[in-house]
Amino acid sequence: MDRTNSHVPDAVPDAMGEPAWLDAEERSAWMQLMSVLMRLPMEMDAQLRRDAGVSNFEYQLMAGLSEAPSRTLRMSELAVLTEGSLQRLSQVVGRLEKSGWVERSPDPSDGRYTLATLTESGWGKVVLTAPGHVRTVRSLVFDPLTKAQVRQLATISQRISAAIDPDAQCHP
Repeated sequence: MDRTNSHVPDAVPDAMGEPAWLDAEERSAWMQLMSVLMRLPMEMDAQLRRDAGVSNFEYQLMAGLSEAPSRTLRMSELAVLTEGSLQRLSQVVGRLEKSGWVERSPDPSDGRYTLATLTESGWGKVVLTAPGHVRTVRSLVFDPLTKAQVRQLATISQRISAAIDPDAQCHP
């Protein structure tokens, strides 16, 4: 944080001492990152709603199922994959069930778990939706970058993810 600006309050030192304020370069990078983190999901959601009538979360859920063995995952695994709570996931899966794209069933190997399965209709929805989604991802994220920057983006994202949750499993 740049303390030379009049609108930035002086930090109150705590038991650990003065905070490590952001320098101008760090503050600029932080503001750019925050802008991307807020705007990119909105753009992805808008494209998917406009072109396919699904939210970004719904599409990511169905895409995750489409890549799973037998297009099926336990709800708890799907929650981890989509970075969503079980409550949110249950609500979204309920909507997708009404559309005929996902089905829920008890896990035959352990009835305490519920399985979510992408239906044939859901598979068709993913297949039809994927090209427009990939075009948007490419145009907003990858086309503006060089190959070296793409590698840097992957490394940076992995490091930030590890700082957020060191015990989390990284999704390829």
